[in-house]
Amino acid sequence: MLDIKWIRENPEALDEALSRRGAALASAEIVRLDEERRDHLRRLQDLQNRRNEASKEIGKAKASGDAARAEAVIAEVAEIKHAIQDGEETERRIEAAITDVLARIPNTPLDDVPVGADEAANVEIRREGGLPNFAFDPKEHFEIGEALGLMDFEQAGRIAGSRFTVLKGGLARLERALGQFMLDLHTVEHGYEEVVPPLLVRDEAMFGTGQLPKFSEDLFHTTDGRWLVPTAEVPLTNLVRETTLDAARLPLRYTALTPSFRSEAGSAGRDTRGMLRQHQFYKVELVSITAPEASADEHERMTRCAEEVLKRLKLPFRTMVLSTGDMGFGARKTYDLEVWLPGQNAYREISSCSNCGDFQARRMAARYKVAGEKQTRFVHTLNGSGVAIGRCLIAVLENYQNEDGTVTVPEALRPYMGGIEIVGKAA
Repeated sequence: MLDIKWIRENPEALDEALSRRGAALASAEIVRLDEERRDHLRRLQDLQNRRNEASKEIGKAKASGDAARAEAVIAEVAEIKHAIQDGEETERRIEAAITDVLARIPNTPLDDVPVGADEAANVEIRREGGLPNFAFDPKEHFEIGEALGLMDFEQAGRIAGSRFTVLKGGLARLERALGQFMLDLHTVEHGYEEVVPPLLVRDEAMFGTGQLPKFSEDLFHTTDGRWLVPTAEVPLTNLVRETTLDAARLPLRYTALTPSFRSEAGSAGRDTRGMLRQHQFYKVELVSITAPEASADEHERMTRCAEEVLKRLKLPFRTMVLSTGDMGFGARKTYDLEVWLPGQNAYREISSCSNCGDFQARRMAARYKVAGEKQTRFVHTLNGSGVAIGRCLIAVLENYQNEDGTVTVPEALRPYMGGIEIVGKAA
């Protein structure tokens, strides 16, 4: 959420930023509601001042024996009381309208973010690893998995419907190994603290990270009013909601391996084959909580941590900075890692690392305080995939496939696979 004081003082800057994102302009509505609120508060203050004065007049009238005057002023005070009560209800209505408008405005992009309407304007900033050269036509991951008898979409469909997968045997173990490998890398070498968070969260948590109210159709809602997390970003970032941190504790770095649940609303017909776009998938998430002056460097660091996963697995990838039109709602700058998939002959996104500035912190009331200072400040929050495990499994299958249909296990994963070097057909 953006600072309404900044919007009031810089309406043109807000509209210019929203224009770069291709979003609807919002300054006029915000300024109008803000002026309405401020005018209304002044009227309420005038009523309260008059009530205080009238209360004194009642005492004076009674002391002087002027009963008629006292009764008249008492009647006036009663009317003022009702007017204040009505005014407080109006104030709540205006405040709710302001909050609703602010909650639907996306974050403003940083100046160095490329301007563009969509992914076509994204800019590649580096590339790692040479593309594999096969002596055969490489297959897509679902062809490999189904031929091995270890990936079953029909069984999953009978159990849960479309966009689910059943993994068995060596592929189930390979997916588990990927998660363990990533957690060990991020906790032991990169300094993230492992967390096991709730997978069901309240409205307030979803609002805090920006999924609500704008993106409710992308989420799964439970019958008791909770939400299945679309990413561990939600519970990890909300660990600091409604808190004031000691500046000396920053940065905080959290990681978690959790399932993620997404309705994939609006994606009909996209990536319907295989595991690329699922309702349920595992992901290792990275979240950082920093002071404002440290968030830009932390963004670069987080991205390098995610890149290291792909480097250790020796998977070719490229790093892109997303354009203003392709960034997520809460981000002010985002790097995407795109891994090479030989079966598709294309790079596909496997991680997004975003700097959200104080956008989420304002929604969560997450602050920090420097020793010796009275004033508190909003923290900056960052999140990234470190990385999406399902898509990483896809990349391993396609980049490490063999002509006989087996899959070579990357060296970095062999300790987590009990020394198994080849995943072959189900027995």
